[in-house]
Amino acid sequence: MFGLAKSSTLRARGVMGMNQRNISYIARYNDRSLYPNVDNKLRTKELALEEGIAVPDLLGTVSYQHDVEEVFDMLPKDQGFCIKPSKGSGGKGILVITSRDENGFMKASGSYVQEQDIVRHISNILAGLFSLGGDADVAMVEALIEFDPIFAGYSHEGVPDIRLIVFKGYPVMAMLRLATHASDGKANLHQGAVGVGLDITTGNAISAVQYSELVTHHPDTDKVLRDISIENWRSLMTLASKCYEVSGLGYLGVDLVLDKHRGPLVLELNARPGLAIQIANQKGMLENLRHIESLKLRRALNVEQRIDYVLENFAVGR
Repeated sequence: MFGLAKSSTLRARGVMGMNQRNISYIARYNDRSLYPNVDNKLRTKELALEEGIAVPDLLGTVSYQHDVEEVFDMLPKDQGFCIKPSKGSGGKGILVITSRDENGFMKASGSYVQEQDIVRHISNILAGLFSLGGDADVAMVEALIEFDPIFAGYSHEGVPDIRLIVFKGYPVMAMLRLATHASDGKANLHQGAVGVGLDITTGNAISAVQYSELVTHHPDTDKVLRDISIENWRSLMTLASKCYEVSGLGYLGVDLVLDKHRGPLVLELNARPGLAIQIANQKGMLENLRHIESLKLRRALNVEQRIDYVLENFAVGR
């Protein structure tokens, strides 16, 4: 496994390290002036909607401490919701509530929080506790996503999401992130979620890891992870590819969710996507990145042409 491999072995397998990512791809292809397009989730949502890209419904925002109590006027009475920092990263500061009853607001894990806990959480968001650089932030209240039934038993106490790395508009690597009890219902690998590497051309599972160790079954539900196959995969690739034009960033992480009623939604974009996706796939992404860099096209391809190119050239085993 990658965690035990020598650096020479990793290079031979096309694994990209953090320094190489930062210098050769982020610094080279991502104009820093465009970072607010993805670092600010409210801005991302606005840009996506302008381009007709579906995103989770925004119920409201809280920008000032003296308005914190007003959040309870925004919250739905009979369904769940999510409170997140606009400038947060790595899943920090996200509070997911699935329902409420006489005992309070229920989290995905089954534990409860009370009104004062929600007020405190929003106050921490406004103070910048979860934001990049510790800057003052805005709390976003979004409608809860009801994940697609195809993931039943594959994600525990939370909504699964799909991360695609998009380079110059071409999807080059993908993984599915599955919530676990250990991750408190969040789909963040460093918190204990399961990462499932996906064939970039089919959406079929290749391998899976938890805490960077290979796993074959979901730790909470015992479902076989290699059985995962995401339907209508091309539509997700297309949605991710469109985010290249939306963000203006050449090297981009696109996080998608499959909603039971609305279909694929763009959850957020990331100008500095992590490298654990290579561990989930048990393969480096450098080969595909360099392939795209080597293209000498007389004219830029549109979204559908880019997807056709990926499907033709990036199948597993080629």
